[in-house]
Amino acid sequence: MSEGKNEFGEEELKVSTESAKCSSCGANMVYDPERNALYCPHCGAERKFQDSSVAEERDFMSGLSADSQWKADETTVFRCDNCGAKVVLDKRETAKFCPFCGTAHVEKVDELAGLKPNGVLPFSFGAEKALEYSKAWARKRFFAPRKFKKHLESKNVSGVYAPCFTFDSSTYSVYRGRIGTTHTRTVGSGKNQRTETYVVWRNISGSYNFKFDDVLVASGSKIGQKEIEKIQPFDTNNAKVYQEKYLLGFMAYHYDRELSDCWVTAKEKMDKSIRSSILGKYSYDRVDYLNVSTSHERVTYKYGMIPVYVGNFTFKQKLFNFFVNGNTGKTWGKYPKSFWKILLVVLLGVAAAAGLVYLILSGS
Repeated sequence: MSEGKNEFGEEELKVSTESAKCSSCGANMVYDPERNALYCPHCGAERKFQDSSVAEERDFMSGLSADSQWKADETTVFRCDNCGAKVVLDKRETAKFCPFCGTAHVEKVDELAGLKPNGVLPFSFGAEKALEYSKAWARKRFFAPRKFKKHLESKNVSGVYAPCFTFDSSTYSVYRGRIGTTHTRTVGSGKNQRTETYVVWRNISGSYNFKFDDVLVASGSKIGQKEIEKIQPFDTNNAKVYQEKYLLGFMAYHYDRELSDCWVTAKEKMDKSIRSSILGKYSYDRVDYLNVSTSHERVTYKYGMIPVYVGNFTFKQKLFNFFVNGNTGKTWGKYPKSFWKILLVVLLGVAAAAGLVYLILSGS
């Protein structure tokens, strides 16, 4: 092992080809999340690592032009011929199957892996535990067919580091708008008495300051923003400085979106939060309009990898993916639905409605 600093002055611990080999039997070692060590699946030997320091923020404007790429001798990119997914593996490993569709139609492509992460949130548990979380989630899906619940196996679940950017920003917003509250009043008299509804409008304006911390934006499409938000939270504030050891035995999903594109999404998320916070200061039930102008200062980012176990299951020639948070076990995804279970619920609903109608008619 050798230590040094990267171009950003951050401490970096390298795992050489030799150190990834088991000194006892010569087999390839993998990173074991529960041991926080390199582990030899062949003979059980362990090699402890000192924990990385916490990954540091990078200046946004510098990051747009920073030359921080994977080196050709560090990683290999594999592409799935079936679903098109690209995964990044350590140079010493080979992709035997695609984690997203489960097929073995993967091949090495002559392509650099692109931007290198400066942070990584390591997995907290192994694939067997992830399978337990997946099965527990599947058992709660009432409409899922029995085959889906009973035939989830370890081959269906793979550990994949999902690429993401997190952004910090100090914001200053000025706003102007018109909001209203609905009231009712009684007008007229006698037979002409009635209740009418009216709105009392008022103009609002002011300023709002907020410091955003680690706004998370997915930079992949296979594990996109929707999937990440469904299985949040991820403690990205405690992401470690990237070390090669974390990738051994796992895959890293290749990013699809650049830093500048993800910043646009981050600003949209911040804008939505700012509008909600501004409106939260007032009592209202209608919004005529709200114009908000926001400036950003001291914008920083981290490009990191977050731990996700990807599940795949094919049912009647249709692929379903589900995702497990590699730190908390929170699971979400799509699953097949049994036609017969849905039909049973519909028939029970019809029967219940018919019974209710019968009771009403017989009572009258």
